[in-house]
Amino acid sequence: MMRLKLYGTDIPNAGSGETAATVGTLATPALLLDKDRLDRNLARLSSRMAARGVVLRPHMKTAKSIEVARRAYPSGSGPITVSTLAEAEYFAQYGLRDMTYAVGLAQHTAERAMRLRKVGIDLKMLLDSPEQATILGEAGRAAGVTPSAFIEIDCDGHRGGLTATDPRLFAVADALAEAGVKLAGILTHAGESYSLCTSEALVEAAENERAVAVAAAEKLREAGYECPIVSVGSTPTAHFAENLTGVTEMRAGVYMFFDLVMHGVGVCTTDDIAVSVLATVIGTKPEKGWILIDAGWMALSRDRGTAAQRADQGYGLACDLSGKLYPDLIVSQASQEHGILAIRSGSAEALPDLPIGTKVRILPNHACATASQHELYNVVAAGSDAIEAQWPRMRGW
Repeated sequence: MMRLKLYGTDIPNAGSGETAATVGTLATPALLLDKDRLDRNLARLSSRMAARGVVLRPHMKTAKSIEVARRAYPSGSGPITVSTLAEAEYFAQYGLRDMTYAVGLAQHTAERAMRLRKVGIDLKMLLDSPEQATILGEAGRAAGVTPSAFIEIDCDGHRGGLTATDPRLFAVADALAEAGVKLAGILTHAGESYSLCTSEALVEAAENERAVAVAAAEKLREAGYECPIVSVGSTPTAHFAENLTGVTEMRAGVYMFFDLVMHGVGVCTTDDIAVSVLATVIGTKPEKGWILIDAGWMALSRDRGTAAQRADQGYGLACDLSGKLYPDLIVSQASQEHGILAIRSGSAEALPDLPIGTKVRILPNHACATASQHELYNVVAAGSDAIEAQWPRMRGW
């Protein structure tokens, strides 16, 4: 029986009782990762940032995998962005040392993070209030280390942070100094770019993100504060920014895999999407125009991020085993373990003949959400149905 490689260890296909040597023999539902598309996506943004003299700090919240991180950094220790301290602890085990925790801190996260700094991990925190600065300073003193933190800047009203003109910006900087916390710089995220769909709008969002971040950094510097890092980032703005003057680093995450939301925004094509969910046809209802598959929202996620876009892709687009799209065939409905394939409303396409037992691949709306439903990636090469390896994903907070 042929076996697969997992972190250098031969294992059978998880959950199947037997080894899956090919995509066609893999137990479903299962998460597939096209390593060639992954590498292409990584190279695309890496070369774009290198040409502009900006450090790329990939956000590992999408992949949550050391094997994917190693594709981004074949050697070296980062830098990376994380969204949970479990991610920080996980990647630290494998030698990554330069990290930014891009979520606002609370007391328990500050204390846990300082334990990582104590063992030599350059983990920088994120905050937007004097109270958080005090909490972080106390955690640093308790651990016997000097914390480092970004001040979060709100560039588009999407989430947390201070505006660049908010007078509290200086109060936070003062609180950091009083608490003994090093000011790493400022950090912003153009999250509203996900709702855009034209090149002109994306270029404008990227410039606004840059301008707001740089303005905040300049205000701090003019007031006598050191502000070495100006960190911006979202996958759409990273790919559409024309001017990055004053920016020192770019953060992005879903660009590694891409997904249907990014396709709807206009950042990628469906041929760039590196992850898909393998499913099996388990029933048909031709009188309703349905094909039933064994992948519901537990395998695909409940994310309906394309619902507000020009093309609503349901819970995902259906492809054959080679990755070729079935015209206008979407996962129109999903329950816990069932998905329903149907032709999208308004289309003149005919429902394909997919007998029970046929395997299909579903392209996800949101790669981060879909991947989070699975324990591992089944890795394939472009144009091949051989499962080359299984890469585990870390989970938890």
